[in-house]
Amino acid sequence: MPIIEEVPKKTEFKRIGVHSHIRGLGLDENGKAKIIADGLVGQTEAREAAGVVVQMIKEGKMAGRGILFVGPTGTGKTALAVAIAKELGEDTPFVEFRGSEIYSLEVKKTETLMQAIRKSIGVRLKEKRSVYEGVVKEVKVRRVRHPYNPYVMVPREAKITLETKDDSLTLTVSDEIAEQLLSQGIRKDDVIWIDAQTGRVFKEGKVKGEGQELYLTGEKIVEKPTGPIKKEKEIVNTVTLHDLDLYFASRRAGLELLLGFSPLKEISQEVRKAVDEQVKKWVSEGVGEIIPGVLFIDDAHMLDIEVYSFLTMAMESELAPIIILATNRGVARIRGTEMEAPHGMPLDLLDRLLIIPTRPYNPEEIKQIISIRADEEEIALSGEALEELTKIGTERSLRYAVQLMVPSKIIASRKGRSSVSKEDVAEAASKFIDLKTSTEYVSKYEKLFIH
Repeated sequence: MPIIEEVPKKTEFKRIGVHSHIRGLGLDENGKAKIIADGLVGQTEAREAAGVVVQMIKEGKMAGRGILFVGPTGTGKTALAVAIAKELGEDTPFVEFRGSEIYSLEVKKTETLMQAIRKSIGVRLKEKRSVYEGVVKEVKVRRVRHPYNPYVMVPREAKITLETKDDSLTLTVSDEIAEQLLSQGIRKDDVIWIDAQTGRVFKEGKVKGEGQELYLTGEKIVEKPTGPIKKEKEIVNTVTLHDLDLYFASRRAGLELLLGFSPLKEISQEVRKAVDEQVKKWVSEGVGEIIPGVLFIDDAHMLDIEVYSFLTMAMESELAPIIILATNRGVARIRGTEMEAPHGMPLDLLDRLLIIPTRPYNPEEIKQIISIRADEEEIALSGEALEELTKIGTERSLRYAVQLMVPSKIIASRKGRSSVSKEDVAEAASKFIDLKTSTEYVSKYEKLFIH
């Protein structure tokens, strides 16, 4: 069972995603971008363009089209793709895929893309379930060393206290549930429910009235639940077409595939056809709803002519996600051909894309982004440390500045301080160099490196 009994005795461990702070595009009711909102800073033109795209999607007018973000490295292309998915709904599937990944797998390129596409299409199902629901009053995770990598700590179990207006209960849950609590960033005052049978965790929002600052984060504000913690509840469960593909394939192939031991790496068209028919049946019966999600392909210039052709056909199919590409290339050769084209992509594909440019951040925007990331990762920065990181982000790169925050925090804690100082940032920068310095280092000692 997902719910277990032994009480953990250690403290909480958190895993913070790079874009976990993003709640949406940060637009007002007129579609104008606020300078800082929903976890995004600046890029007002690109955000407003993305807002138009979101409206087109909601009105069903994106058929046959895709989106292409074009801009230098570190200008928020991935963040904008995440924000579009958030604007479409919390349970909208979002799949991130790098162009180079398609060449590193042991399956055909078209099969890899087909799986990514079907992971990006959700099916929303309604059903009655037994759940534990309430406001999180305390959550602690016990972690242990990874069985195959002693340098990595993984969650073992978690202790979570839930509360409603009428009840309070402390549960000790398994590592599967603990992993979900971490990946979703579950904190005190979040309203959640846990499926008693499957252990699935769903975050409904922040409890109303616990602090005015909650309204500024873009998070959904909800009422405190009533009644007992454990109850029968009609819930909406979202699965992807790929999840259903795997389930149907396991039923056909037997226990070996179900346990993950089958050598099969591809899913047959017969299985996918059966899944599609079942989904259409659920939709016709009113118990299911199809949710086109977002397939985000970064470094799209790494794809080749065969993949571009596949994507062009996918955009025109009846069952397709919102395809968002991103690149930092100018004119480049189209892989698999001798032709050059803008962004290394065929012109017939570019004609189907709404192209949105992004620009480098200015120093004030970099400062705000670093502040948001510090709050998300609970890193206390002194004013001087924030200014130093802003300077580094401006002169070197924003990504480098963000990457220095955690090492700086560790250096500060070793010196007995809870707040990061300018000296801690400087020491971290001396230990971990940026890309430009690394390139200069390689050039300086080129003769000493093995070629």
